[in-house]
Amino acid sequence: MRRLLYVHVFLCCLSMAHPFCPSQCTCGFHGRSDGAGTRSVVCNDPDMSDIPVNVPVDTVKLRIEKTMVRRIPTEAFYYLVDLRYLWITYNSISSVDSASFYNLKVLHELRLDGNMISMFPWESLKEMPRLKTLDLHNNRITHVPTEAIPYLLNITYLDLSSNKLATLPSEFMDIWPPFNGAPISTNASQKVLLGLQDNPWFCDCKISKLIELSKMSGTPVVLMDLYMACSGPENMAGVLFQRAELDNCVKPSVMTSATKITSDLGSNVLLRCDTTGFPTPTLYWAKSDGSLVNNTVQESPGDGIRWSIMSLHGILFKDAGNYSCKAKNDAGNAEATISLLVAGATSTTILPLRPNKTEPTSQGTTFTPPTYTPDSPTITSTVLPRTSTTSAVPKKPKTTTSNSLLKGSIKPAKSQQGANGRKLAADEKSKKSDASKSVKDLKIVEETSNTAVLLWTADDLPNDTPLTVVYSPYDEDDIKRTVETNAGSGKVFLDGLSSGMRYSVCLIAKGSAAGKDPCIDFYTLVNVEDGGQNQFFIIISGIACALVLSLIALLLYKILALYCKGHSPDLDQEELEKDSYVKFETLSMKQRTLNSRPTELWARRATHESERMLLCSRSSIDSQMTYKSDSSRSEYLC
Repeated sequence: MRRLLYVHVFLCCLSMAHPFCPSQCTCGFHGRSDGAGTRSVVCNDPDMSDIPVNVPVDTVKLRIEKTMVRRIPTEAFYYLVDLRYLWITYNSISSVDSASFYNLKVLHELRLDGNMISMFPWESLKEMPRLKTLDLHNNRITHVPTEAIPYLLNITYLDLSSNKLATLPSEFMDIWPPFNGAPISTNASQKVLLGLQDNPWFCDCKISKLIELSKMSGTPVVLMDLYMACSGPENMAGVLFQRAELDNCVKPSVMTSATKITSDLGSNVLLRCDTTGFPTPTLYWAKSDGSLVNNTVQESPGDGIRWSIMSLHGILFKDAGNYSCKAKNDAGNAEATISLLVAGATSTTILPLRPNKTEPTSQGTTFTPPTYTPDSPTITSTVLPRTSTTSAVPKKPKTTTSNSLLKGSIKPAKSQQGANGRKLAADEKSKKSDASKSVKDLKIVEETSNTAVLLWTADDLPNDTPLTVVYSPYDEDDIKRTVETNAGSGKVFLDGLSSGMRYSVCLIAKGSAAGKDPCIDFYTLVNVEDGGQNQFFIIISGIACALVLSLIALLLYKILALYCKGHSPDLDQEELEKDSYVKFETLSMKQRTLNSRPTELWARRATHESERMLLCSRSSIDSQMTYKSDSSRSEYLC
């Protein structure tokens, strides 16, 4: 009895005991009138250097502030399954493991501000699916990788201010309206608070959406500070986002060759789209279900321009649908949609036989399905065009069906077997003799540079009569192509043709006489792009020839002018005298007389060329010598 009493007292004391609290922390319990409550733990001892490991398991809020903790180890809080608020602020943390927040499934708020974190493990956010608040301000984070964007979809409060961010991925803003295409809601509960101020932003196209957001109002994304400024490039340093204009940043625009295309079953289809923007956008194709299309070709002929072509070979009904051409660059994205419809015809002939009648009649039914679109009802059976199916339900297992059944009644198998055989032979002979005459009105329509459509009329032939279409370049019988069809189809599609060539096409019926098959010739169209290119080359060549001929004419004129000058010496002499501004003369002494005046002391006479050269050569010496005597030498002046 005494032992039972001890056990009861021990259990009562155990139920009243409080959970153990770490020595460097303070534990508190916030109760409510209904008996429920929450436990909070605050650890702010400056001497604490490690994350405490003996925190009560029912802790809802844990604060580790102003300590010497430098790292958060792996699975540091895995046993705190009820933890909703985790504040590790203003410590010395520089290392965070990717599994540090393992098993925090109900965590709503994570604050790591005021530390020295340079690389945050963004993938660790997947361990916190209910996280709404992420505070990383006042750290040393230098970039946000593109892989982190999917983990931020549920965040409604993100603070990355006072870090070292210079740029962001161009897809960063695409997870929130209006950049994700979702309608803008005025519901305050759907607001997203974003803190990006106090970072050295380099203003280029990568953050063009952030700059655009700073100029918008009434958006679900609210910036904590609207007055953010650029730190680079040099010509934009200090410019506010609200006044920044990015010159080399243009959103893509997409243009398609058509918005709706209808093509025959089994044909080849090319879909093209063009885009412009800067930087040069990238292009990719996707179906309506989001799956990417790989059989594409694209090229960028210059900066800011790109085109892409998607090819579909031998299309089927399942290929019908919407195809989106999507363009994307750092400034934004755009798309355009092309709807593809597949048209086809199915011919089915059914010959039912009633077992209770000796002379059943044949009944033919032809079914043509509507053009297949993605929204049309599901077709349970698909039959290729130009195909016929003949089925019969015989009265007896040995009853057979022949082509003669299409023209007359079916005789009893036992009594009329011989007559049916003779009739079948006669019908076959008649078909062979008239097959070539029954096909008429051959004509070519819808010809392009590489395709054409052949039409014909075959009123006197059964719809299931096999026909062979043979076509080849004119007078080139060694290059032939054939297409198998039947008389009832009335048309066939010819592809693989060459641009601007003459072709011959013949329609051959089985059993027709040789050389009597109907034929027709036609020309394919000239490719406009090739013609335009050739015309451009012709114009350039003409201009070059004109310039060359002009230069040759000018050279010939100069040569003739020089030749004519060389044969007119008198003219050269006159021009030389006109151009000369110095004349050479010889001054000689006159014999002095008593009555002569001093001014007539010198006489002048003409000087020949040889004397002129001599005077010039001696002028530098003789002109300096002056004699005052009567018998003085002549002075030569040049």
